[in-house]
Amino acid sequence: MQVNYAIEPDLTAQAFLDVLRRSTLAERRPVDDSDKIAGMVARADVIVTARDEAGTLLGVARSITDFHYALYCSELCVDTTAQGHGIGKALLAHTVAAAPNCSAYLLLSAPKAVSFYEAAGYTRHGDCFMFA
Repeated sequence: MQVNYAIEPDLTAQAFLDVLRRSTLAERRPVDDSDKIAGMVARADVIVTARDEAGTLLGVARSITDFHYALYCSELCVDTTAQGHGIGKALLAHTVAAAPNCSAYLLLSAPKAVSFYEAAGYTRHGDCFMFA
């Protein structure tokens, strides 16, 4: 499978919403709130996309960063029909390359994705907290 990766700061909210729905992440995102989805895309600092040779969006890594210390990947989603081909790992690698001065790259795993991150060799950190 030929996959093209790119930084896409102008990704549309509709395209993002579409790939969320084709991944397993839609169940944990506000997919019925178009204003919220639009704001999520508009306010992201780094959006990396994966597209097939026909231009179909296969995956997205959407992140927030200061470009100097920390980068938080808020969404890593890959179309369920394209999973298992290394797209998620490649999206994260391209995300790191987009913010090379950072030293802390973070994300929260969806429960169903824990095994993906473990198999990919990412370091698990037990001291994560949610607040508000």
